Amino acid sequence: MANIISDETIEYVGILAKLDLSDEEKEAAKKDMGSMLDYIDKLNELDTTGVEPMSHVFPVKNVFREDVVTNGDIHEEVLKNAPEQKDNAFVVPKTIE
Repeated sequence: MANIISDETIEYVGILAKLDLSDEEKEAAKKDMGSMLDYIDKLNELDTTGVEPMSHVFPVKNVFREDVVTNGDIHEEVLKNAPEQKDNAFVVPKTIE
């Protein structure tokens, strides 16, 4: 099945993507889009009876893991790098007057 992409379709996609395509780029895009649609048609020919739909190729488990502190309380060690500190915080120059 040869999918034919019209010039109007390429113009419309270019407008949506905010692209200013040259004539050569438009022809290349038409060819590429046609190839993509041909491949999708080929995939649609596959018999997927009995194949369970999935949202990910790999199993997704525990995506909402617990937030565990691994480096502990090191604020004193971090403040050693401060040129100036006050009340356990960095002192920085005022930027807004």
